[in-house]
Amino acid sequence: MRYFILFLVVSIFSLISGCTSIGYFAQAAQGQFSLLYRAKPINSWLTNPEADEKLKEKLRRIQEIRQFAARELGLPNNASYTSYADLNRQFVVWNVVATPELSLVPLKWCFPVAGCVDYRGYYDKHTAQNFADELNKKGMDVRISGVPAYSTLGYFNDPVLSTFIHYSEPELARLIFHELAHQVAYASGDSTFNESFATTIEEIGVSRWLAARGDDNLIANNGLFQSRRKDFLNLLHTYRFKFEEVYRKPISDDLKRQGKKELIRLIKSDYDLLKQTWDGYAGYDRWFDEPVSNAHFVLIATYHELVPEFKALLAEKGNLKDFYREVIDLAAMNAKARRKALQRHTPVVHQTPIKSGRIDAAASQ
Repeated sequence: MRYFILFLVVSIFSLISGCTSIGYFAQAAQGQFSLLYRAKPINSWLTNPEADEKLKEKLRRIQEIRQFAARELGLPNNASYTSYADLNRQFVVWNVVATPELSLVPLKWCFPVAGCVDYRGYYDKHTAQNFADELNKKGMDVRISGVPAYSTLGYFNDPVLSTFIHYSEPELARLIFHELAHQVAYASGDSTFNESFATTIEEIGVSRWLAARGDDNLIANNGLFQSRRKDFLNLLHTYRFKFEEVYRKPISDDLKRQGKKELIRLIKSDYDLLKQTWDGYAGYDRWFDEPVSNAHFVLIATYHELVPEFKALLAEKGNLKDFYREVIDLAAMNAKARRKALQRHTPVVHQTPIKSGRIDAAASQ
């Protein structure tokens, strides 16, 4: 699953909401303000003689990426990603995703501004686990995923975090472009629209950033990364469809459980075959670190489903400024009208799916 999931932490006014508990919002507010308290301007880190030189090198590169984002991509030129916070933990938040045992339809949680989303985030892993355990007791399929970054949509000046500072240069650029895109346009309650738009901007942005850098090594490595990611996402999309097929069948729940168990076995087998085509690259092993469940598939389409439509719209508009204006207009529509308008730009795509038990080489083209 993709490394970056939007988790909007709203400010104090959120506490009046009846959508969820006061305790949940209290931890969210405390976590957000703790993060902001730790953040210091990047320049103060660069002038600190005790700061690690490798950290300083990363921060200088981020400053360049940040300037490029505003100058070449037309992304917000504000104080976001101009400070750095060392959190002394692996992730900034942990997201809990849950589905019924025999369905891929996720539970939703609703928040002011952000609307309803398919996950619930916690700044403390132990607290996230407690909530996941409660859902498990109710028979839900549950997954906890660590998140290295999120966007507050410009409500706060989002800092660079120690949770992703170690990323490669293309991945740092990808993350910053993605999160800044959320500040351009946001449709409340429509995660697929929001994340697909941000993914479109990150892909275009990274391509332009690497071209401007003119580093053949970086370009080649990024191309390899993109190819492997495409293969992996194709695998997940294929199996998501297979799970949905099993759950729709007019058969008993016991037979559906058997089908589910068999598909979990097959996706692991196909992933092992896929890694062989990658010369053993294991970058997606963590997806299988815990038992595979329905919850693993919830956010797969969210980040990529509408990317072809957004890219077609950009090609039609011819420039980012007009493209952003159109996307902002789309975000203001109701969900049904928004999707209908965007899908007018759906390109014709021919794909050969992955066949159960083996990887079809044509599937990754």
